[in-house]
Amino acid sequence: MRCGQPRDYRLLLAARLLRGFGFGFMAVILGLQLERRGLSPAQIGLVVSIGLLTASLSTQTWQLVLAGATGMLGASSVDLGPFLALEQSTLTEAVPAARRNRAFGRYSLTGGLAAAAGGLAAALATSPAAAQLLLLIYGAVGLITAGLALLLSDQVESPVPGPALSRAGARPLAGLAALFAVDSLGGGFVVQAVIAYWLHVRFGAGSGVLGPALAAIALVQAGSYEVATRLADRIGLVRTMVFTHLPSNVLLLLVPLSPNLPTAVTLLILRFSISQMDVPTRQAYVTSIVPPSERAGALALTGSVRGVAQAVGPVLAGAAVQTAAYGLPFVLAGLIKIGYDLALYAAYSQRPAETETGPRR
Repeated sequence: MRCGQPRDYRLLLAARLLRGFGFGFMAVILGLQLERRGLSPAQIGLVVSIGLLTASLSTQTWQLVLAGATGMLGASSVDLGPFLALEQSTLTEAVPAARRNRAFGRYSLTGGLAAAAGGLAAALATSPAAAQLLLLIYGAVGLITAGLALLLSDQVESPVPGPALSRAGARPLAGLAALFAVDSLGGGFVVQAVIAYWLHVRFGAGSGVLGPALAAIALVQAGSYEVATRLADRIGLVRTMVFTHLPSNVLLLLVPLSPNLPTAVTLLILRFSISQMDVPTRQAYVTSIVPPSERAGALALTGSVRGVAQAVGPVLAGAAVQTAAYGLPFVLAGLIKIGYDLALYAAYSQRPAETETGPRR
């Protein structure tokens, strides 16, 4: 099997690191910055939902919404752009199949650590001018990561030409994509920007507190990626996804019951220490059940479905915050995601990935 050069893998990690840093601080300052612009919680939820790329210099709501339609915001502190499917499919060609699970884990780990650093940087944005500087840095990050993609070798391209996604390749993905959409619908209620804004509204937390809190969340989340891939090597990808995701959603249901800010942050840190272990395992699983030439198409399909579904959540979460239904986003997210976990296990626990020898029992 042809594999890309080690340099290709390093370039992919560098791009992930830079984006993760940008997404890390954007998730913290976005809600606060839009509030400074005079937007209501419901309007903030709308702007987050359509993926605002930059808070720009505009003060009119319609201009912010229009800017949001042009690209990726970083509101959830994770990658959700159209580039993601291409980058992940490239990653599968840059490493041998036996190392794929670990490669996805390191890829997610890099982004997680960078997001933590970004969260700490956001703690410095205590003034409108400082927040505006971070927004300019975010734009520069986008330009640099685009340049890194041009340096990849042609060895990361699929060695076998074929359709982006054939009917045969799409068939096993249909049910999986539907389940991922359910999960993302729940996740949309509690993207990082919504969590940060909820903590601000409920407990009065500013960026000086929110930055370190989200940085701590990003750190434990990053560490979980490395654990996830090692666990997947032992019990399988699907079991790892479900057995870590399910208890995290129980913790999510407890967050709105928090009597104070330290309790809420502690529950969130505990929740995120296991909630994202399904990220590298999900990516590895999707790439393993389709032909190599269709990996980009498969990741694009599942990613776009997840993105569309997740976009619904912040609108409803913003409305919930505005009407003082503070716990509603967390309750809805937890219940929806628990349903996803149970359905995923029932439907796919007996279907091993390409690199697995058979069903884990």
